[in-house]
Amino acid sequence: MDLRLAVYQLALDYALDARQTRQLQDVAGFQREPARLAYWLPRGVAVLGAALLGMGLIFWVAANWEELGRMGRFALLQGVFAAACVGAFAVPKARTPLLLVALLAIGGLFAYFGQTYQTGADPWQLFAVWAGLALPLCLVARSDVLWTPWMLILSTAATLWIQAHTHHSWHVESADLGIFVTGWLAVLLACAFVSPLLARWTGAGTWALRLGLVLATILITGSAVSALFGSEIESPYWAGLGLLAVAAALLATGKFFDVFGLSAVALGVNTLLVGGLARKLLDGGGNEIGKLVMLGLIAAVLLALTVQGILWRARKEAP
Repeated sequence: MDLRLAVYQLALDYALDARQTRQLQDVAGFQREPARLAYWLPRGVAVLGAALLGMGLIFWVAANWEELGRMGRFALLQGVFAAACVGAFAVPKARTPLLLVALLAIGGLFAYFGQTYQTGADPWQLFAVWAGLALPLCLVARSDVLWTPWMLILSTAATLWIQAHTHHSWHVESADLGIFVTGWLAVLLACAFVSPLLARWTGAGTWALRLGLVLATILITGSAVSALFGSEIESPYWAGLGLLAVAAALLATGKFFDVFGLSAVALGVNTLLVGGLARKLLDGGGNEIGKLVMLGLIAAVLLALTVQGILWRARKEAP
């Protein structure tokens, strides 16, 4: 329930005048400063400023491509990276935003290196090296401010690696099962790395894990659904469904329980189940309208059962 709407409804129900309405609003705390605003506001502004500074550096180099020489561009990017690292150790209070600038500077440096020398390296290699070099920065910062973009970088590397080794974007074959499973497991292992299981050493919070689970679900579900368009239900479909089912079972346990992550993975499982059922129902002849109605009913029931199960698990976990 929205607290402000509830206050207005109470004022209307009891015909309160303006003075009484203001008193009710004071009791509700509308005039008080939000909890921990003084703690979070400067940190949020610092992180936002660091992100804008890092992206601005990359855009500034691109905008002044002709004016800066090759050595000047390298010196600028490397200088910003070095200055951010030194500043992070010299000013502990600004460590997290400065290390975020350093992480973004690494990406800009690799992008410029690949654009300048045309080494022939696959894009996934640049993202993989970027993730590897940024890992020490994340371990030092011990904050989701760095773990979250690191998860995005690693997931991008895994996706590009799958695309580079399968040599086709939309068609999924059983012969490529090992490639798909390896890429999927890379993202899932990264999720395990930033999970509460290793939080004591990594310092990662919930947002990096949630982003990783969403990206893993999208990657696995997209590949597995694509397998349904083959001549028969390919093994990547069953592998993707099995991996998501195992992930959902782990997220439902007490140690790893997270409503957001469990909901994302459960949605992927539902999508694959409904997709597989649709493939089976619509393959043969018969009344297509009746099959679609049946499919819609089954999908609705499956979604309702999933939501009820997640709510039951959330209530059980609640204090």
